[in-house]
Parts: sequence; structure tokens; C-alpha cells
Amino acid sequence: MHQEPDRLATSIVAFCRFARSSGLPAGMQQVLAALEAVKAVAIADRQMFAFALRSVLCSSQEEWERFDRLFDEFWNSRRSQTELGSEEGQKLATQKPPAGSKVLAGVTTADSVSTESEGKTVSGASAQQRLRKVDFSEMSHADLAALEQLSLRLLHQMSLRLSRRMKLDDTADRVDLRRSIRRNITRGGDPITLAYKGRRPRQKRLVIFLDISGSMSLYSLFLLRFAYALQKHFKRVNTFLFSTSVVEVSDVLKTERLSDALTNLSHRTMEWSGGTKIGGSLREFNRRRGRRALSRNTIFIILSDGWDTGEPEMLAAELRSVRRRVDKLVWLNPLLGLKEYQPITRSMSASLPHIDIFAPAHNLESLLALERHL
Repeated sequence: MHQEPDRLATSIVAFCRFARSSGLPAGMQQVLAALEAVKAVAIADRQMFAFALRSVLCSSQEEWERFDRLFDEFWNSRRSQTELGSEEGQKLATQKPPAGSKVLAGVTTADSVSTESEGKTVSGASAQQRLRKVDFSEMSHADLAALEQLSLRLLHQMSLRLSRRMKLDDTADRVDLRRSIRRNITRGGDPITLAYKGRRPRQKRLVIFLDISGSMSLYSLFLLRFAYALQKHFKRVNTFLFSTSVVEVSDVLKTERLSDALTNLSHRTMEWSGGTKIGGSLREFNRRRGRRALSRNTIFIILSDGWDTGEPEMLAAELRSVRRRVDKLVWLNPLLGLKEYQPITRSMSASLPHIDIFAPAHNLESLLALERHL
């Protein structure tokens, strides 16, 4: 999808109007959400571009099935070219979003993109350090490709180190003296290689519980990359996406390339950018999957901003149930990256007593810090 930023914004607005005329729920709120969602993907990749728009405009199986036809019909026929002069389209494309909403830098003016990208190439340590620290919700379109390349490399390295260390940490600490002596006879008797008693070391199991609700739309696709990297290097990983219900996507993420995983994921029916019921989703998980997925060798990782429309008592009860069964309960919250943020909402206040590690997940550096936390 190669278009100038301001022209692309108008084309996205025109597509939303076209989708609305064909029965999809694409009102003003969805239009602004679509502009924001495209920020999280490389728009040059047609499949990822479609995935971003689909996640905002579709919330049912029927809408997901209809979306592919509408997307191809609009973008293949370049219908957007005929819509660019539309008075309504121009008005929506230039309208300012509500206070606190961040429309992607990639659909501002071309001048602002070129000014912002000056001196910000990804060659050199300083550029990489900047990309490690920038908030995902404030990522400029000019930096998306560079961040994706850097994040996949660093997250894969972290996941590999973490998987090895967790396996070593699980080694029995009792040395088998007799076997150690026999093993080192050929080396003059020096205990170079030790033998241990007990079972062979087993790698930790990870369960990832990723929030894809509307309030997480600026973060969920980046955090999905994080889950994908962990899945590559841990043999025992279960990844679940949730908003008001739970869907396991472990099998979808087991691909050689991230783009293939995202393509496969786009064909799954899920409620992207919908409401949030963390407690209800955890209850569904505990009842249907908890017995098989959780054990004392499990690290349970929740990726969510903590905005729950359900009762905090339910959330606390379900977290308590998870905590009793696992080794550690980790909650990574993107809002912790904001200086003014305090976890004082009813849902987060009810959750904190049951969490072992509460840490941010707003940028690449915070995700890499999981290695230190664990």
C-alpha cells in the first residue's frame, strides 16, 4: 500500500465509508480507530495492512468473512481514487481525534514525517537505543520497519537466553558423588563434569494471556510479536488472546515467519478492539484449560492495561486460582510506562495482591526487561 501519508489517511476514511455502506459497523469511532491501528503495522505489507483494518472493523464471524471481499473490491479497483474528492471524506480525514487519542504519525503530512525522520536512521547504537525506548503508541510510521527488524532480533536473543537459563535453574542441586567420580576418571579425577541426582532438568512452561480489547489496540500487535518470539524458543508455550472471550493461538504462532503467523491469525474469528472482561476471560480459561495448562512449573504472563468492565471481585478470585497453581504470575501493563499512571482502578487494585511481578510493557526495552524480572 504505497501512498503519501495524507492521501493514505483519506483512502482509509473512504474505505471505512465503503465498508459502512456494505453493512460493516464503520462509524466515526471505527474510522479513528482504523487510523490508529494502521500505525502498528508496516503498510507496505498488504496482508498486515488488511489485518490492521480487519481487527478494528470486524467483531463477528460474518463480518470477518465479508471483510476479505470488501477489502479486495475496494483496494484492487482503486475505488479510493474516486473518493478522494468527497467532501465528507476530506472532512473526516482532516478531523482531529478526541483528546488523548494518538492518530498515527504515518498519516500526518508528508513534511512532518520527513522532518521527524531526519537524523533518525537505524544505523548505529544511538538510533537503536532510541528505538528501544520509544512508546509503541507514539511510534512514527518512518520507524516502523526499523523497529520490527530490531525487536524481532533482540526478542529472539532474549527468548533463547531465557529458555536456556530456565532449564538450568530447574536442575536438581544434589550432586551424585559416585557418578561424578566415575565420569571424571579419564580426566585425572578432577571434578570437571558433575553428575546430579534427581530427574533431568525440564524447561519452564509459559502461558501468555494477551489482551486485544479496544483500549489495547495501540499495543496488542507489538505484544503479539513478543509472544511470537517466546513461542519460537520455548518448547512448552500456550498463547491465548482475549477481550470478552478467550481464543488459543499457540498453533498459529508456530511458523517460521511472523508475517505468516499474522496472515493465519487474520483468518481466526476474534473480537479485536472490543470490550474487556479480564475476570470473565480468566474464569473461562480456568474452567476449560486451567487443569491442563497450569502447573507448579508454569509462569503465567498477562499482557493487559487492566481496564476491566467486569466485577473486580471476580477478577481477584480468578487470579487467586491461577496463582495457587503456578510458579509465578507476571502482569505486564503498557500503562506503567506513563509517569502519571497509578494502578488505582478497582480492577488493578484487586489484582495486585495476587501478582508476583508487575512491570511495564510499553516499549521494546520494557519487554526485554522480562529476562531480568524472571
